Amino acid sequence: MGHDHDETTGHDGAGHSHGEHEHGEHGHDHGEHEHDSGHEHSHGEHTHDDHHAHDAEGVEIGVLTVSTSRTLDDDPAGDIIATACEDAGHEIAERRLVADEMDAIEDAVATLLDGGVDVVLTTGGTGLTPDDVTVDAIEPLFDRPVPGFGELFRWLSYEEVGPMAMASRATAGVVDDRLVFCLPGSENAARTGAEKLVAPAVGHLLGLVRR
Repeated sequence: MGHDHDETTGHDGAGHSHGEHEHGEHGHDHGEHEHDSGHEHSHGEHTHDDHHAHDAEGVEIGVLTVSTSRTLDDDPAGDIIATACEDAGHEIAERRLVADEMDAIEDAVATLLDGGVDVVLTTGGTGLTPDDVTVDAIEPLFDRPVPGFGELFRWLSYEEVGPMAMASRATAGVVDDRLVFCLPGSENAARTGAEKLVAPAVGHLLGLVRR
């Protein structure tokens, strides 16, 4: 990233010299350029004002826990996800639990979406062991992936657990006009994904998907 910063600085420096050259040879054009800059500035303010104009409010969320050892009464990761979303003003419409089986996971996600939820958050089954099949079951449903979610999640996880963060296959994608997020099953990972990424951003992301 330091290299990119150096390139940016160099570009800015070159732009400054170029501006001085034009000022000397084309003084009249410089005045017109200032007028154009003022117009662009107003346009930028307009874009900023409208940035969240289409955000969805009160998003209905389905939480799906993937586990063969948990129950809905003993589901700390699911509890953390539900609390984070509710604290952000969203509604938990339904919670389900399903075994680590590809067909069962796919059917459960499809049932939640068919039931009318805007977003599905799964927890569990995103690692590298043979029985971690959540991602394999759900990715074929995606019309479009949302790669930034997994990238940001692993970046945040790296700050907590170091290079072991690469073992997570946490992912997200668009299904029709809804969103599905696949989070790990550990409590810390569920908290990181739900509190720092999904809960604060899901309304804006859903608004973009539905434009």
